[in-house]
Amino acid sequence: MKKAFHSIFALVLAGIAATGCTDEVQLGNAFLDKAPGGTLNIDSIFNNPDYVNQFLTNIYNQQYYGLPYGSSKPMTQAASPYNGKLDALTDLYQMHWTSQKVWTSYYTGTFSAKEDPLISFSNDKVWETVHQVSLIKENIEKVPNMSDKQKKYIVAQAKALQAFAYSILLPHYGGLPIIDHTISDASEKVNDEYGERRVGERCTFEQTVNAIVKWCDEAAPDLYWAYNGNDAESSSIQTGRWTKAGVMALKAQVLWLAASPLYNSNEAYMGGASEAEKNNLVWYGNYDASRWQRALEAFEDFWRENENNGGYYHLYQADGKTLDAYRLAYRRGYIYDDSPENIHWTKVASIFGTQGAYSWLAWNWKENGVKRLIHGPTVEYVEMFPWSDGKPFNRETDMKYQETYEVDKDKSKWDVYTCLKNNKYDRLFYQYEEIRGGFKKTYSRDPRLYENATVSGTLENLALKSADGKATGNIMEVWVGGQHASNCVKDPNDNTLTELLTSYCPTGFGAYKYVMNQVEWWRDPNMHWNVLTIPDMILMYAECLAECGRNQDAIDQVDLIRKRVGMKSIASSYNSSLDLKNNKENLIEEILRERACELGMTNARYIDMIRRKRTDWMVKPLHGMATYRMIKNAKNQWVRRNAPYFGDDKNSGMTEPARFEYEFFELTQGKRVLWGQDPKSPSVMKWLMMPFPQDEINKGYGLIQNPGW
Repeated sequence: MKKAFHSIFALVLAGIAATGCTDEVQLGNAFLDKAPGGTLNIDSIFNNPDYVNQFLTNIYNQQYYGLPYGSSKPMTQAASPYNGKLDALTDLYQMHWTSQKVWTSYYTGTFSAKEDPLISFSNDKVWETVHQVSLIKENIEKVPNMSDKQKKYIVAQAKALQAFAYSILLPHYGGLPIIDHTISDASEKVNDEYGERRVGERCTFEQTVNAIVKWCDEAAPDLYWAYNGNDAESSSIQTGRWTKAGVMALKAQVLWLAASPLYNSNEAYMGGASEAEKNNLVWYGNYDASRWQRALEAFEDFWRENENNGGYYHLYQADGKTLDAYRLAYRRGYIYDDSPENIHWTKVASIFGTQGAYSWLAWNWKENGVKRLIHGPTVEYVEMFPWSDGKPFNRETDMKYQETYEVDKDKSKWDVYTCLKNNKYDRLFYQYEEIRGGFKKTYSRDPRLYENATVSGTLENLALKSADGKATGNIMEVWVGGQHASNCVKDPNDNTLTELLTSYCPTGFGAYKYVMNQVEWWRDPNMHWNVLTIPDMILMYAECLAECGRNQDAIDQVDLIRKRVGMKSIASSYNSSLDLKNNKENLIEEILRERACELGMTNARYIDMIRRKRTDWMVKPLHGMATYRMIKNAKNQWVRRNAPYFGDDKNSGMTEPARFEYEFFELTQGKRVLWGQDPKSPSVMKWLMMPFPQDEINKGYGLIQNPGW
């Protein structure tokens, strides 16, 4: 093997040397090196159907998993809590931990091709997957005592795994080296449907898209539509393996992505002068509306096949018309691994608990976590969620300016707002109406908000498997001085900005999705990560419909999502000025907002940002919000009460807080270098693609660096 291929392409070279003898069953490369029984070559694995299945299972273990879960080494890039999530680079969340790559490299703008990006070209198990899939394809016919049907089934799963691995890299890197066989010589050249090239040389963006689509198409006929228990082989215990539904959905998703403006355009995003752009490695090289049509047809193929299979995959519907019912329907849809919404998911084997390694949860918990991974929802995100009837939230009209406060200490001033009904009680997150003995409290916003951010007034426990489906416990207190916020955001004494690091709600809101608490859902130590879901499919399909001029059909799809949480049509009278039935741009903007509300914490916002070239999202300063609890004093005046409600106040019979003041502030901790820059400048636009590792570029085997890096 040539030195130039040391590192990632060492992983796809086929030479297998094995020494030693053990009866222990090993998986992956260790399995190949020490095959059970002491045999010394690859024939040993493919001479036993059980070993082949174990080998395939190990490839499943290498799939991308989107929640950091441990810090031991060796560890994939996505797994490490010291790196961070893609969504923390968008306008939805802000990280508040200085030891994470999101902060140290991305927020500061110092990231370079000498570092490993959040989605790693060489350290996210892609090339291990490619190598092992090739071994299966090339050796499956050797396996004795295995039917042709089972062999095809295993190969189909292997192709699906390779397609998925490539799909993870595609939006961030563009064209990739296409390797669909084992390699015995590092200087090998190939001449196939993708042209004559060296092994390791980048193919065009279009060739890479077509390769993924081809693998999906080849896998589909030999896979089950779903693991629905119709027979022994399609038992639900197989859930998590690739299905025909999965590869059809993946194909549609890849074509949707590829049709997006970053890749499907008449103008290269960095001007067209770079080698990568000239060779169509990061885009198609032109705009073609038929690419949206091709994606649309792939979605319609999926929906048609799903209907033919009894509508097996569908939205989880609410049991009632209450906030709790809507929240549970939304949550059960993504949190149950056997949910009818989950088309494909991935898992990791880890442990959760006081001595556990599942850092996403252990570092996020408000109860006893270290709070290093808190993704603080921003004001910009919270304001994307409509009112409970679906009317858009508008701060200018919905929040009333009250007065300007001045701090005696330094004479600084700040504006305070209220959001009142009849100029009396609050309605920003909950609406309070005075009744005999207290208040009647109802939710006022899109139910999905309460599942994506912790806000004041929400009852702390909504058990996932609750018999009556009703929330219980004390209210969440994220106001200044409250039980959960304390001084995370503001000093309760002089109102100076604190925005504490590694605290529960430094932006004024707490992270919630995929976190929750012990009462709401005791952790599955192997909690799944949603890869392909019905809500995502519906909203991607809606965008394709809009791009193909079918606005009303697109609206109908979005309304399926909104109806599930009790909201009116996106095209109702309150949105009449947007003319969504005729204005494609406005409709797509609304679809992107709906995606943010529905798909929080899933990387969807980041993917939308890059594929739609929304660098305006990258450069806008983001904000937090301090909440102040108000009570009446002896003079019947509204004054601040910077103290918890649970405890002394509640025990003394004081009614639940029903009036608040709100103060907005620009986030200062982790202030991003890009904020305020020209969104069209090269220094901003380059962030739409990730760089290949410079070490790999220097080896000269055919990787061409992405523009700007």
